[in-house]
Amino acid sequence: MRWTAAIEELERGLLQRDVAARALLLAALAGEHVLLLGPPGTAKSELARRLQRLLPGAHYFERLLTRFSVPEELFGPLSLKALEDDRYERLTAGYLPSAEVAFLDEVFKANSAILNTLLGLLHERCFDNGQHRVDVPLVCLVGASNEVPQDESLHAFYDRFLLRVPVMPVDDAHFAALLQTALPEGEAHPDAQLSSAALRVLRQQAGQVRLGDAVIALLAAARERAKTTQQSVSDRRWRQTAALLQVQAASRDATEVSVWDAWLLPLALAAEPDQVPGWTDWFLQTVAQATPLAIDGLERAATAFEQQLDVERRAPADAQDDSAGKLALARAIAGPSTESELVRITSERAHRRYGELHVRARVAQVAEVQQRVSAVQTEVHASAEAVLAQARAHGWLPPSWRERIETVHAQRCGQVDALATRLAELHDGFATLPRLDEDRSAFVPTPVSWQG
Repeated sequence: MRWTAAIEELERGLLQRDVAARALLLAALAGEHVLLLGPPGTAKSELARRLQRLLPGAHYFERLLTRFSVPEELFGPLSLKALEDDRYERLTAGYLPSAEVAFLDEVFKANSAILNTLLGLLHERCFDNGQHRVDVPLVCLVGASNEVPQDESLHAFYDRFLLRVPVMPVDDAHFAALLQTALPEGEAHPDAQLSSAALRVLRQQAGQVRLGDAVIALLAAARERAKTTQQSVSDRRWRQTAALLQVQAASRDATEVSVWDAWLLPLALAAEPDQVPGWTDWFLQTVAQATPLAIDGLERAATAFEQQLDVERRAPADAQDDSAGKLALARAIAGPSTESELVRITSERAHRRYGELHVRARVAQVAEVQQRVSAVQTEVHASAEAVLAQARAHGWLPPSWRERIETVHAQRCGQVDALATRLAELHDGFATLPRLDEDRSAFVPTPVSWQG
């Protein structure tokens, strides 16, 4: 994929930031904005700075907002010369209206005067400077916050961030690597840089990409889930999400959006960070078929047969057979420390023996379950092969998600393979039950009872 170098540049030296890096780059390609939600010290500003380094010549603007922040800090000071001519204008050079990439930390702590101006700037890419409305070159604004705003007056501003990405501290498994990894410095590699011309061409191509019936059906299912879980998603957000999926497909040189492009849905549809895992599980189950294997009935069958085989192996000889007495006599003759051939032979005869019809019936019943398991086994392995091939071929899918998919499918295959092995052992176990010397028995056993 042609954007691989840019992804690697964003991720270089950072741990467990594959989701955030991909979301940030895709948002920039589409001209959308990203909100990074997480505690301080989780590389939120570092990601924004790296994005700026991917855009040659792009201006970068960064501010930490507080409730005492004033508009001059973001939009520039008033022009004294303009005031002399009775014009209310700002000197925007070097401030947010002149930046291609911006990072605003604690973005929801700004006052209403700043937020109202930001609303128009984010959505319309325009800035009202005095009597003139000027276009701004903003490609992507990256906001950061420790929490989701609770004030209803901030919801409109919150909705302007199409992707809202939880960013958590590095987990314990990667702690040692965290201590030994140095962050790279300097400019991005030329292969990773994104030119303005390339962005324009990509967005034009995205307009020609079809959504397709499968993706429309998936988005309809997502909308139904949002309704069921009482999560509000605006019409504007649905349209922007669909357009973002088209940009992602165009970046892969595809002519139609794939259901795998929908890995972004959890970041676009979840209103709060704690809703993201539920949406992620929904995607993995719906698209990646990463669901627990439903073979409880067949496993109950194997357990029932194992119990029955154990019973039949331990069953004592029939009453008319005095093999048990012969076994005691043989052991007495052999002595406590010696196991003679006589003891072994007599021990075998101390347990019940079975006729050919009995053995055949048991083996046939196990074989029937084996056929059902074999069909499931074939289906599970074929599904895993197809899903993993698609997941590995999708260049934007985060590696951490791919690993989850691989783990689930490995577990599914392992579970059904283990069941097939159990049944093969049961088949051999019933087939090798002790046989009658003279098989005159016409007895056919009652089938082993199990539900499935």
